Amino acid sequence: MEDKSLIHTSLQQEMPVPPVAAVKPIQFEKHGDVRVDHYAWLSKRDDPEVLAYLNTENEYAKAVMNHVAEFEQSLFEEIKGRIKPKDLSVPFKLDDYYYYTRFEEGKEYLLYCRKHGSLDGDEEIMLDVNQLAEGHEFFDVGALAVSFGQDLLAYAVDTQGRRIYTIHIRYLANDEMIADVIPDVTGNMAWANDNRTLFYSKQDISTLRPYQIWRHTVGDDPTKDVLAYEEADDTFVTSVFKTKSKQYLMIASHQTVSSEYRLLDANEPAGLFQVVAPRQRGHEYDVDHAGEMLYIRTNDQAKNFRLMVTSIHRIEQSQWKEIIPHRPDTLLESFELFQDHLVVGERKDGLTQLRVIPFSGEETHVLDFGEPTYWAAFGDNHEMQTHMLRFVYMSMTTPHAVYDYDMVTREKTLCKQDEILGGFDQTQYQTERIWAKGLDGMQVPISLVYRKGLLPDKQKPLLLYGYGSYGISMDANFSSPRLSLLDRGFVFAIAHIRGGEELGRQWYDDGKLMKKRNTFTDFIACAEHLLREGYACKEKLFAMGGSAGGLLMGAVMNMRPDLFHGIVAQVPFVDVITTMLDPTLPLTTGEYDEWGNPNDQEAYHYIRAYSPYDNLEATAYPHLLVTTGLHDSQVQYWEPAKWVAKLRTLTTNQKRLLLKTNMEAGHGGMSGRFRRYRELAWIYAFLCDLAGIRC
Repeated sequence: MEDKSLIHTSLQQEMPVPPVAAVKPIQFEKHGDVRVDHYAWLSKRDDPEVLAYLNTENEYAKAVMNHVAEFEQSLFEEIKGRIKPKDLSVPFKLDDYYYYTRFEEGKEYLLYCRKHGSLDGDEEIMLDVNQLAEGHEFFDVGALAVSFGQDLLAYAVDTQGRRIYTIHIRYLANDEMIADVIPDVTGNMAWANDNRTLFYSKQDISTLRPYQIWRHTVGDDPTKDVLAYEEADDTFVTSVFKTKSKQYLMIASHQTVSSEYRLLDANEPAGLFQVVAPRQRGHEYDVDHAGEMLYIRTNDQAKNFRLMVTSIHRIEQSQWKEIIPHRPDTLLESFELFQDHLVVGERKDGLTQLRVIPFSGEETHVLDFGEPTYWAAFGDNHEMQTHMLRFVYMSMTTPHAVYDYDMVTREKTLCKQDEILGGFDQTQYQTERIWAKGLDGMQVPISLVYRKGLLPDKQKPLLLYGYGSYGISMDANFSSPRLSLLDRGFVFAIAHIRGGEELGRQWYDDGKLMKKRNTFTDFIACAEHLLREGYACKEKLFAMGGSAGGLLMGAVMNMRPDLFHGIVAQVPFVDVITTMLDPTLPLTTGEYDEWGNPNDQEAYHYIRAYSPYDNLEATAYPHLLVTTGLHDSQVQYWEPAKWVAKLRTLTTNQKRLLLKTNMEAGHGGMSGRFRRYRELAWIYAFLCDLAGIRC
């Protein structure tokens, strides 16, 4: 499987000449700091010169990787071959119907289906996305919403990848399309209980900030829709949803450190929304409803959150009563309401857990999952009048599984586990969790998976993955495509660095704003620990991250260009200071509390000191593969394009530097069940080739 001579033949081959971007200097000045950007012109998305340059980079990347084209294709077929050609989700019950999705053999997109009364009933195909997607290079159904009477379906589609959707509505009984078409929306929506009124959110087309909630009546001209709410604060985004009880509509306004909810009786859609608790800076809360009570998860006087309850008739914050107190060692992440039970999703010692609390006062209990590192979360729980909890579970060796759990008898029933074709044997893989010591002495968890019998072998390649932003935890998940690396001798590791929320809210707070550098030094510490402990050798150590994880890759590469043999940066957020100074771009104003507002001098200089694009210098960088999407609305394509263009002028070695732009997609890459693995196979071929693996 491994031939070290291949490393030399692949890297010493006659390489194509890399493209050179035109130099068009633009000078920026802020807080006395002068920056010269030679590649700002690449931000002109529709400029023929920009498109030509991106296509030239694509051609160069293809030429450099041409010697592994057959291997890349075999990897794609291998990844695709593990997926069941025909597959069916676990149905969930909602009122009189059982809803599910399924894939047909050879098709790229889902069919959304349901059966009336029981699973033995006749199938009704609500939406065949394959038919809708015909003729489109990219196609995404962002959301679906079935009306209260279950006879109308609203669905939102995006054909570009820029998260700008169009809502369509159809009668399910006869599959008749309604003339109402609502363009340029977010895709977020919720039905009122009159079965005629649809609330939906709309974004500012320039910044893509969701800031309005509109009310539409089926059959009426959408241009006459009524504005129900407008979010004036440009650091907040807004959305609409219905409570699990189906009795209330909620408008949620969120900022990084604050939130505010408004509620309305779902039977009175023309009424006025009432504020639950007025926004206060630093106060985050979530709301749901059951019976005569509102349940509120809040961080008021509780960094790791606590759970409160109040009468629906006395919703003011002064009336809230605590039912789950704050715990410094446990993060309260979510909750699920049932008629006789409350279930909370918690995170302790870096692991998720589900705790069942009977309303009767009987003893609470936590589900036991029996693995050292794993991920568990709530599944489809739409019915309140049940004692069955649906949850999903997986680990780095256990494929995604759906369970029903009887909260009374404590019996667990496996509904479905993903079937991995191609001879997958779970017993042949090993997972573990270890801890690395950070620069400041903090212990940072690492999750690992590899083939049994692989270790100790210090010559094996290792891929270290990281993210570390927005309080998003990178849990120990299963990936069938990843088997293509593990079966070729790779160790795969996840660094649970600060900026995520694996070890509670403080873990997040210690990896953002003026503490952001902890994210980068944690990742470096994890890599060094893995080298010291013999999980990898420096000549075959690789790193990978996407979006904010791409920022991580860029910052780490600048801080320690000697540490990794190769890096993969997917849709990387690398031009931080320029982006955060431009409030007209998507996400900027809403993320001042994540990165800092560079209009403030102290924040500017802190960001300026780590922004990857601004801190490149003439040195020997590792092999680098960068991906982006022309229509990316979250990290604009020009950030990675500029980064690569500047790197070409500064790197002092001949290592690979590749930029691949998907000209038909956005932040998430290609759409489709199988097509989205094309890019991953290309990335795996890049990593394997650098590790000396070609089969």
